[in-house]
Amino acid sequence: MTAERSRLEEAREKNIPWRKWGPYLSERQWGTVREDYSETGDAWNFFTHDHARSRAYRWGEDGIAGLSDDMQHLCFALALWNGRDPILKERLFGLTNGEGNHGEDVKEYYFYLDNTPTHSYMKYLYKYPQAAYPYADLVEINRRRSRNEFEYELLDTGVFNDDRYFDVFVEYAKAGPEDILVRITAINRGPETAELHLLPTLWFRNDWAPWIAKSNRAPEKPNLKQIAAMAGTRAVAATHPLLGEFVLSCEGEVPLLFTDNTTNHERLFPGQKNESPYVKDGINDCVIQGNRGAVNPGKQGTKVAAHYRVTIAPGQSATVRLRLTSQSAAGKSGKTIPSYFGAEFDRALAVRLREADEFYRSVTPPSVSPDAANVMRQAIAGMLWSKQFFFFDGDNWLDEHHSNPLHSGYHNSRNSEWFHLLNEDIISMPDKWEYPWYAAWDLAFHTLPLSIVDPDFAKQQLDLMLRGSYLHPSGQVPAYEWNFSDVNPPVHAFATLFLHRTEQALRGEVDLDFLKVTFNKLLLNFTWWVNRKDRFGKNVFEGGFLGLDNIGVFDRSAPLPTGGHLEQADGTAWMALFSQNMLELAAELAVHDPNYQDMVFKFVEHFYFIAAAMNRSGQDGMWDEEEGFYYDLLRLPDGSATRLKVRSMVGLLPLCATTVIEKHQRELVPRAMAAFLTRLSRIPELMETMHPTGPGHLGVAERGMIALLNPDRLRRILTKMLDENEFLSPYGIRSLSKFHEQHPYVFRVQGQEYLVEYLPAESNTGMFGGNSNWRGPVWMPVNAMLIRALLNFYAYYGDNFTIECPTGSGMMMNLFEVAKEISDRLTRIFLRDPQGRRAVYGGTEKFQTDPHWRDHILFYEYFHGDNGAGLGASHQTGWTGLVAKLIQLFGLLDPKKLLEAGKEAAFVRGGMAQK
Repeated sequence: MTAERSRLEEAREKNIPWRKWGPYLSERQWGTVREDYSETGDAWNFFTHDHARSRAYRWGEDGIAGLSDDMQHLCFALALWNGRDPILKERLFGLTNGEGNHGEDVKEYYFYLDNTPTHSYMKYLYKYPQAAYPYADLVEINRRRSRNEFEYELLDTGVFNDDRYFDVFVEYAKAGPEDILVRITAINRGPETAELHLLPTLWFRNDWAPWIAKSNRAPEKPNLKQIAAMAGTRAVAATHPLLGEFVLSCEGEVPLLFTDNTTNHERLFPGQKNESPYVKDGINDCVIQGNRGAVNPGKQGTKVAAHYRVTIAPGQSATVRLRLTSQSAAGKSGKTIPSYFGAEFDRALAVRLREADEFYRSVTPPSVSPDAANVMRQAIAGMLWSKQFFFFDGDNWLDEHHSNPLHSGYHNSRNSEWFHLLNEDIISMPDKWEYPWYAAWDLAFHTLPLSIVDPDFAKQQLDLMLRGSYLHPSGQVPAYEWNFSDVNPPVHAFATLFLHRTEQALRGEVDLDFLKVTFNKLLLNFTWWVNRKDRFGKNVFEGGFLGLDNIGVFDRSAPLPTGGHLEQADGTAWMALFSQNMLELAAELAVHDPNYQDMVFKFVEHFYFIAAAMNRSGQDGMWDEEEGFYYDLLRLPDGSATRLKVRSMVGLLPLCATTVIEKHQRELVPRAMAAFLTRLSRIPELMETMHPTGPGHLGVAERGMIALLNPDRLRRILTKMLDENEFLSPYGIRSLSKFHEQHPYVFRVQGQEYLVEYLPAESNTGMFGGNSNWRGPVWMPVNAMLIRALLNFYAYYGDNFTIECPTGSGMMMNLFEVAKEISDRLTRIFLRDPQGRRAVYGGTEKFQTDPHWRDHILFYEYFHGDNGAGLGASHQTGWTGLVAKLIQLFGLLDPKKLLEAGKEAAFVRGGMAQK
């Protein structure tokens, strides 16, 4: 067992708090809904980046390469100054939704290089220009550009010309659960000697102010103060009534600058008095303006920075060392213990790095290339860096907005119906700058790659969304903070089943309590879907945007310009898959409690009723027999219907509602199987359009198949999906067919024209903020679901079903080979090609050729449908981290093993499942 695996076991079995400290700071707390107290709900403009240095946050903290405890009482991050910037670089800068020509976008270069699941070793890189950061230039030029133009990036401004920048590496290593070593290394990449101010900063989240509700207020104000230290060091004692006492030791007799984490009202709101003479931006004013009166000469407060000034020659480096230790480890005398900042300190870091190397070797298939192993490791590191403390008390927040329906005189506003929410947990974020809030369906996908290294944390993430302090009493899963009532695809059952099988493979045991509790909560959510999103009880579902933002002809979450409603092919397909996942979970539980056999039958029935409704022939059905594709159905107020013939991922998702059933699974639920066969004998028309199953229709190893698509429809759908002139990109499956490049879909109503055309890059509309695009680019999560479906079909058909791939190429492949082909195209986005270039970086030469850039991988939100270049949020490792699972899966799994062992084959050593 590796050392890191041993720490995970200690956390699991002995509750040793190895995960208590981690990278739990956001990278953008400003501009969030939580911090918005405006009358109009204008979060971006109520709390701006300019305010952030001077204004205390209410619900969380942010910083560069930040660290905190798991309740974010005490925070640590790095601030920098190059002697030219107008402000300290304390947080990452980016454009707001209104400033960017494609919505909000971070304008910095930073990389999550390494991390372990207990955060015993972490490494982060920030590239800091030596010239003044071009804040105004970025805002003004991007604001002037249209949606049809490229974004104006930081490299475009010229501040990195001649390599005049610093590479600033921040490393953390845990000598113990609450003994954290910090090493900051700055390298001058430029041609001339340059000075750099490094300000590692320690502060308390403001949880003591009188304006904080008593239920969330600390019993007393915490305190930071300078204490006696060994010669050649400085030390700060940190005392918090809930966290306890800690000591920050700093190498060198460096000045310590103290202030308070309170708002500078006098700067932001003229006429208002400050609560303290020393305020949040005091350190900024001391360093930038030389105002020594802005910091506390008494050497105490609630925010402190050690002020290092280093002069670095070209190609040389400077290193700063610090250590954050609980008082129990530091001794009871009030002084720091003899701490080491020399060779022993570096050796301890080297040990943790060596253990991290050992750990990643243990989870990486030996067959993958070194480049692929690097991509896999950085993908997982990015996911681990993307953990964040998320704090939101719905009752308190709505009280403060006079929008709490529990109180008289309230006015309805954003999230008024979610007063039960109490979120104060470490949650895996999609992107800690662009999306520093959880998104339900993103989170379910995050758990798949997280399970490679930390299945316990992955399970805990699924459990969170189903707890009473998250799940609505109606059974709805909260979507995201901009609108908790929006609807995300119901993929939590899929992820639950995946984690259950991963744990079975890793530990040879079943966490029955987890399965039961999760199943029962998912039953509430399933019932919510049936009661709320099947408008007329016809087993066809709506759901609004369902995570696919601008994919539709109209904004699918808004009232339709035609009146009426949409019967959605994707919503209905997701519910078919939800039914399959629930019947499999019920079957697992029935092994231990036969009463769950009734639930198996219930969900088999649900699936067949949904399938019969979705596959209905004629003009009232979603399936278009002539075109061989599924479409959303626009149901008009008079009851008539028309298909919206957009060839998109919406029409491919019915393929995903596919589950192979092993012989032994059927044998475990004989009562349910008997009821199912009786039902089919009485209503044989249920079987007319879906995949045949049951006696006489068994596949390899007597496997059964539950799928929306019968063999003919499967072949027709795949023919389009695998056509390079339609969906098959060199880098995966596109979200919209390239057919619409020459043949845009046009829908006219009331004199207005609605157009859907193939857009392989960014969106050209403002729908859903305009910062994402589902009209052409490649998206990782839906590609992963398609791969899962193909592997299920292969386990059933084996080599008895082959198809031309690519369409028109003359090359025939079985469905395992097709799945691997798509996976290879997806991983090709990140891997070096024969010329040493990575598709993800497109035409950005700095990233393609510079040795200090080219092997640092960014995991973007989505990818250009033709050339694979990264687009959207640049650090959305969340679901794009699925590439790590694909690398691992096809590094372990071969077709022979899959046919012999079935589902279990995909979970050996944590491999990806085909649920």
